Amino acid sequence: MELLFLTGMSGAGKSAAVRYLEDCGYFCMDNVPPYVLPDLVKSFFRGRNGEGFSTPKLAFVVDIRSQEYLDGFDEALALIDEEVGCPYKVIFLEASDPVLISRYQQTRRKHPLAGRKGSLTQALAAERKMLEDIRGIATVVIDTSLLTDAELCKNIGEIIKNEDSQSILVVVESFGFKYGLPVDCDYVFDVRFLPNPFYLPQLRNYTGKDEEIARYLEGFRETGEFNYMTSELLTFVIPFYEKEGKGSVHIGVGCTGGRHRSVYCAETIASKLSENGIKCIISHRDIDKEPHRYTRKADET
Repeated sequence: MELLFLTGMSGAGKSAAVRYLEDCGYFCMDNVPPYVLPDLVKSFFRGRNGEGFSTPKLAFVVDIRSQEYLDGFDEALALIDEEVGCPYKVIFLEASDPVLISRYQQTRRKHPLAGRKGSLTQALAAERKMLEDIRGIATVVIDTSLLTDAELCKNIGEIIKNEDSQSILVVVESFGFKYGLPVDCDYVFDVRFLPNPFYLPQLRNYTGKDEEIARYLEGFRETGEFNYMTSELLTFVIPFYEKEGKGSVHIGVGCTGGRHRSVYCAETIASKLSENGIKCIISHRDIDKEPHRYTRKADET
């Protein structure tokens, strides 16, 4: 049986994640107090007669709505390990306070701790404090601040798809330094030393996923050497992270605008990692930022 526990900050995207898991065939139970988890897992795993139920995929949502019962989550997992022995993953969703506040303002929903902790900002601070131990034992932490629902679902899809093969989640993300660093990178590689296609009008409207950019960048020896050495480094270290039980490795590759060099290098590095048996999620955070700017300047030229 595939077993997942979905938890994290209120407003971080758990509802979208649950809808996706249900579409993937998971039987989902929402707002489950931790103290009943061991009995529920045993019931689904073994069944009343020891034969189990016909539920190959099971997911529980545990979050701050349980409030005073939330402290028992780690004890519940320990009982599941001891009495059931069913492998599981804990997915923790989080987002920055400004993003969460914006989402609450848009949906006009009430925070579970509102009324007990004062303002929304105070409620979020209290929630983070209450969830910090659970975050510490999570298999994977996903920051949804800059993710659409579709991107979040894609990330979760990679996690559950790799359930029986690669336990560690590897994300290779391109970004533009002008828009800020990704908040959760384990490695950041700066490719601003490579020649910038932006300054060539005939290449400006392309992205690093286009052959025109690839041909241009591959014309410089340093491009190939950087991609090779970076891929070799990551191929070496990632299995050791997996051995140590790390749930994910987030690799950031940045250039100025996140449209040309970083995109090409991220694609190439991810491809080389896949050739070496390491499955990756590829994300291009800023590839579509200000596309009108490039078009306008090209037209003026």
